[in-house]
Amino acid sequence: MLRAKLTSLLTLGPLRRTHPAACLPCFSTLSHCCLQPEGRRTEDGLHSGWRTVFYSRGATRPSVNVRSFSLSAAAVVNSAPAHVQPYLRLMRMDKPIGTWLLYLPCMWSIGLAADPGCLPDLGMLTLFGIGGLLMRGAGCTINDMWDKDFDKKVSRTASRPIASGEISRMQALVFLGGQLSLALGVLLCLNYYSIALGAASLLLVITYPLMKRITYWPQFMLGLTFNWGALLGWSAVQGSCDWSVCLPLYFSGVMWTLIYDTIYAHQDKEDDVLVGVKSTALRFQEQTKPWLTGFTVAMMSGLVAAGVTAEQTLPYYAVLTTVAVHLTHQIYTLDINKPEDCWKKFLSNRNLGLLLFLGIVTGNLWKERRETLLQQEEELG
Repeated sequence: MLRAKLTSLLTLGPLRRTHPAACLPCFSTLSHCCLQPEGRRTEDGLHSGWRTVFYSRGATRPSVNVRSFSLSAAAVVNSAPAHVQPYLRLMRMDKPIGTWLLYLPCMWSIGLAADPGCLPDLGMLTLFGIGGLLMRGAGCTINDMWDKDFDKKVSRTASRPIASGEISRMQALVFLGGQLSLALGVLLCLNYYSIALGAASLLLVITYPLMKRITYWPQFMLGLTFNWGALLGWSAVQGSCDWSVCLPLYFSGVMWTLIYDTIYAHQDKEDDVLVGVKSTALRFQEQTKPWLTGFTVAMMSGLVAAGVTAEQTLPYYAVLTTVAVHLTHQIYTLDINKPEDCWKKFLSNRNLGLLLFLGIVTGNLWKERRETLLQQEEELG
């Protein structure tokens, strides 16, 4: 009896002294054991107790699930406190593609407005990044408040916080006020011209979610709203708009929005018919590709015009060629009847926008070299 008790103590002793970080095999020749959490957690998330579980030789051991570390937007939202998550999902923090598409025209404009040979103003890029995040969140909140009854009827949107009842309309309204107040704080950091110009966009932000009830061209209204930064970015840097640059850039952004959001709308066209809302996807139907091709030609024409007026250089036009090839391939390979393909093509527009920004920056840096060469030639002449 005493011998059996001593054997048991010798067997379990090392396990009691071992930190319970993982499932550990016991060195017993007769059995296997492992340490498992009892299921109780302390306030800091750690297990408050562990239990030893024995398995006979040959038995299948339980697998240990190790949560992988992820920095994706969805993972960040899911790791937030439970009462905060619905508000983060309301402003689409888990789906940052919309914020990128709002922010990119601002980046283009700030890049074009930089002095020759200089990088874009990092402070302005940061400020507009924060403003873009807040305004995109405000736009989504307004959209979901308007579309609560529609969203309930569509499987893809039924889980949105307002449609599902996680957030009431009154709570959303208060949250909207907070977002707009913070966005106003960002706007007030700019010059007076830009403050007035930015305030003028608020009417578009409020009304564009209603357009799908009225017209088959809600994507056009979205384009007018999402690309306002093409005007605001330049005025924030230069103090006012150079319309010969800003208008072509704004026009190109609107055409770009018609391209990517029409592609996006093809995912929902069946549900849109059922709930009675309109889109360019329903307007164009099987003629979508010719329309998108026309928008691409218009977009590229506007970008060339903006580049000429801004005295852009070779790297800019080289990147424009790449952008044109990307859009052509995107449209040619698009399958409007496969939602997964539409989503993939839609997402690719973020990289397209970043590529264009790279072309603007490198083209602007090239100006200094070109001007230096011209000056040297004049001196030698």
